[in-house]
Amino acid sequence: MEYIPRLKKKYQLEVVKNLKGNYKSVMQVPRLVKICLNQGIGDAASDKKQIELAQDEMTIITGQKAVLTRSTKDISNFKLRKGMPVGVMVTLRGDRMYEFLDRFITSTLPRVRDFSGLPTKGFDGRGNYTMGIKEQIAFPEISIDKIKKITGMDITFVTNTNSDQEALDLFRELGFPFKSADDIANQKMKEELNKTEEKHQDSEVVEQEKIDEKKDDVDTEEVIDNNDSSIESDNVES
Repeated sequence: MEYIPRLKKKYQLEVVKNLKGNYKSVMQVPRLVKICLNQGIGDAASDKKQIELAQDEMTIITGQKAVLTRSTKDISNFKLRKGMPVGVMVTLRGDRMYEFLDRFITSTLPRVRDFSGLPTKGFDGRGNYTMGIKEQIAFPEISIDKIKKITGMDITFVTNTNSDQEALDLFRELGFPFKSADDIANQKMKEELNKTEEKHQDSEVVEQEKIDEKKDDVDTEEVIDNNDSSIESDNVES
């Protein structure tokens, strides 16, 4: 019996059925074409061991051999020469793509720190979605005891449609945990409340500083008056 990844089977049996009502033909239903993962090496461009570690980590995460990306020109300010490795990348298609996506949705995203849903701002206007992972330890394949440096990566999900809305509908059907309109509104309200609280705290600090300045002025005036009175008394006694 031929093995079919769970999400691929879900797309064929459920997603196409749910979305085909919006199109004249089943062949027009959008589909996921590939997933591209990119990770920059940064300061480790001259460190061979760090480059190999980054390549091994990306290979473990995706299940496919990671490829080194190299600089295309010399940049003296960054001590970079043409042909030097600057990152690693992997492009997933077919069964490996669906297997990675299944692990990513069910295992990786819930492990992301302070995760509250994916924002819908990552679309590029042509039906492709890009997001960033700040820590590679979110992937269950990576052991936190074996890594030497916390690094992030960019993940791009490429579809065969040019419409962001059609791609969003596809991703929702596949199980992407996008934020709802209510979640976005609540987040905006929280941000506005935080801003007003910060402004209120800043105004309280400014008022307190003014009060302290006035107290300092009063204290200095009293000291001056005391000094003047003591000088006058000394003059009278003499």
